[in-house]
Amino acid sequence: MYHFFVEASQIDTANKKATVTGSDFNHIKNVLRMKPGEELSLSNGEDGREYRCAVRAYGDDYVDCELRFIKEDNVELPSKIYLFQGLPKSDKMETVVQKAVELGVYEIIPVAMNRSIVKLDEKKASSRVARWQQIAEAAAKQSKRGIIPKVCGIMTFKQAVEYADSLSVKLIPYEMADSMSATKNMISDIKAGESIGFIIGPEGGIDEKELELAISAGFKPITLGKRILRTETAGMTVMSILMYHLESD
Repeated sequence: MYHFFVEASQIDTANKKATVTGSDFNHIKNVLRMKPGEELSLSNGEDGREYRCAVRAYGDDYVDCELRFIKEDNVELPSKIYLFQGLPKSDKMETVVQKAVELGVYEIIPVAMNRSIVKLDEKKASSRVARWQQIAEAAAKQSKRGIIPKVCGIMTFKQAVEYADSLSVKLIPYEMADSMSATKNMISDIKAGESIGFIIGPEGGIDEKELELAISAGFKPITLGKRILRTETAGMTVMSILMYHLESD
């Protein structure tokens, strides 16, 4: 079933109807060619509900839908997870955004780090962030998320650490971190509802000054095992571990 995001005002529960406009209208009508009676699901990005609808008719610039029922089960993780991703090379960030959204991330913060090879000027940075946000929206639709995770503007490492100041749990995977048992204990102590942030370095990793700054700001080093993971794999690994822990109860 196809899933789309709309504004809360476009869903009228009292009259059991909903409307879809904009680019999704064109996609439903001219790309998917959905016929009256075919079902789709909608989310407003706010309440975590899934609104099951059926196409009723097409207007000049909108799809008129019948609201059939509301699925109350919230697909969102019980904690908000913030991924601070060191800027990687080429199009790896697109993969990072897509997979992190599928795994339940709440927000993604691209970070220009000392060992980041990619250097973007303001115009290119703005264009890249817009592209990453589009990928986040597409991934949210595909995975039937209740929200569209935000991709923030690119930050410096110092800005990222300051942005994470209010988070309950702060982690930083590092190859020289303590044993896996220490990491397991740290993850086990995380409670549902706590906000969680973690930093993933770029291809060259996190340098010592950045690590010192992060630790002084409350980030706890953790290990992801004995093998060295690519930057695009490390974030998925942490997200998978956190998802398993938070949804195990």
